[in-house]
Amino acid sequence: MDEAEFKKRAYLFNTGNYFESYDFFGCHQAGEQYRFTVWAPHAKSVYLVGDFNDWEENLPLKLVADTGIWTITTGLAKAGDLYKFGILDQQGHYQLKIDPYAFGFEHKPGNSARVMDLPQKKWRDEAWLAKRQANLPYKQPLNIYEVHLGSWRKNAEGNYLSYDQIAKELVPYVQKMGYSHVEFMPLMEHLLDASWGYQLMGYFAPTSRFGDLDGFLELIEAFHEADIGVIMDWVPGHFIRNTDALAAYDGTPTYEYADYNRANNVRWGSWNFDLGKAQVQSFLISSAMFWLDYCHLDGLRVDAVSNMLYLDYDAGKEGIVNEYGNNANIEGQNFIKKLNMTVFKYHPDILMIAEESSAFPKVTGPVDKGGLGFNYKWNMGWMHDTLDFFEMDPLFRHDHFNLLTFSFMYMYDEQFVLPFSHDEVVHGKKSLMHKMPGDRYNQFANLRTMMVYMIGHPGKKLLFMGSEWGQFLEWRYWSPLEWVDLKDDMNQKMQHFSQTLNQLYHDEPALWQLDHDPSGMDITNADDPESSTLGFIRRSEVAEDFVIFAFNLVPVEKQHFKIPVPFAGTYTEVLNTEMIDFGGTWTKGQGDFKTTGQAYKSEPDSIEVILPAMSALIIKPKQLTQARNFSEEDEL
Repeated sequence: MDEAEFKKRAYLFNTGNYFESYDFFGCHQAGEQYRFTVWAPHAKSVYLVGDFNDWEENLPLKLVADTGIWTITTGLAKAGDLYKFGILDQQGHYQLKIDPYAFGFEHKPGNSARVMDLPQKKWRDEAWLAKRQANLPYKQPLNIYEVHLGSWRKNAEGNYLSYDQIAKELVPYVQKMGYSHVEFMPLMEHLLDASWGYQLMGYFAPTSRFGDLDGFLELIEAFHEADIGVIMDWVPGHFIRNTDALAAYDGTPTYEYADYNRANNVRWGSWNFDLGKAQVQSFLISSAMFWLDYCHLDGLRVDAVSNMLYLDYDAGKEGIVNEYGNNANIEGQNFIKKLNMTVFKYHPDILMIAEESSAFPKVTGPVDKGGLGFNYKWNMGWMHDTLDFFEMDPLFRHDHFNLLTFSFMYMYDEQFVLPFSHDEVVHGKKSLMHKMPGDRYNQFANLRTMMVYMIGHPGKKLLFMGSEWGQFLEWRYWSPLEWVDLKDDMNQKMQHFSQTLNQLYHDEPALWQLDHDPSGMDITNADDPESSTLGFIRRSEVAEDFVIFAFNLVPVEKQHFKIPVPFAGTYTEVLNTEMIDFGGTWTKGQGDFKTTGQAYKSEPDSIEVILPAMSALIIKPKQLTQARNFSEEDEL
């Protein structure tokens, strides 16, 4: 690289506009040699140390003009060698530091980088990428299986599977179960298993627990060839405190805020990135682009967004305000907008999902209309209310029906993902199945009913691993899922139910085509809490294509139950959660229903069904004999 090109890239980085800076910093092959480049603007000296020079300080890097960037090219380093940067600060303190841009690290507990350049992979996922580009997610099925890779399954010796083994086992399982996407909890390099991956060290390196970057890329490709998208959790707000990582990198606050109070993340025991610093913006947005562009990921779920939006979000920081007298983290909000605008400029077809727990407005609104620019947000309020309701003894549910219906008031305020995530099945919260009231039979009946409520509610879907078969034990990051459960008849039937429900979701445009359009949902029965029943209709863009949901949220069967319908004709039962194949007691479904000719509630006609105890029915039109002009009604 000549001097002019070097200075051009340095300028872009230092002004916050270099979004492929991983092509410049870190370790890269230069002919028969390797070039190492690092940003350490206040260092007195920087050395390259590693296996190739017995970790001696005899390979000093050169500081390039006023860029704050140091570089060296050497023929001593060989592929696979371990290395670090030795940083001598202005006070004379010497510290070995990681390469922030390393593409691979040694196995934990060590944190030395490996000498390597980016693999020049020949991708075979053109068909997937073309499909993704042609089908933006908003009117498509999005059903996500959330996975902690270290505990999904382990080998016979109790050790981690390799990326190759995972491709052979996880990919066909996700495909068989009918999920459209898998979402990995962070697979970026991290040292502490107990952090679940959220205390990151390597922002450009997949964790070495399961293999190297080549293996990781092959895993992504295997998912794509199976027609499955890949999302990964990403943490741009904070990083580990370890003194040999990013903290005080050149002896001064480099990646973190100079203000100790703003830098210190009390709740998570980490340092907050200085999101207003141009070089940090280049670093973090380059990380996002690395995973999306180079690694072909289909989306990022951005962790802990609230921590970047507010100055007072952290413990003990109540009352902190900005220069305008409010609690907005202006630098953080501007960074998020810049991140999303950059990502969507190059990849308008991917997913940027906010894990944001406050009521901050327009999280999924376009930046040019005052929004943050994400295209999805986890609906944490829906999740908490739904779980609170279903954990409740059915005897008392009629007094708390607002927990199920309140989300109807705001379900189109954002573009939502409905998450039953890892956070809800850990730390003593119990598994989803174990949360349910009653004996084991009733626990599964409640769980099936809740799953149908999620599938029917507007919004995309996410379910944490193990919940699909109703694992009883809560999730433990150090232990694989309880696959032995599947020897039990009830767990087997729950897994079969989840597979059936996923297939139904995929096959019915009414369940996803108008997720973000109020015309896609008619609430037909939400005003009779004493009956503990609920009903609504989901619609597609075709007026005659719709799906009817009816819920019985108490363990008492309801005979001659009337359901309002929009057309006269014949309807048919497509799913009954109480069928024996799913773990219920019904050996035969109800088949077809003919309309009564009687208007009911908001609809011009009705059908009469048996609503099983603690259940959900899904019903579709089979043959309609009378049309209804929706466009004229909508105008009234």
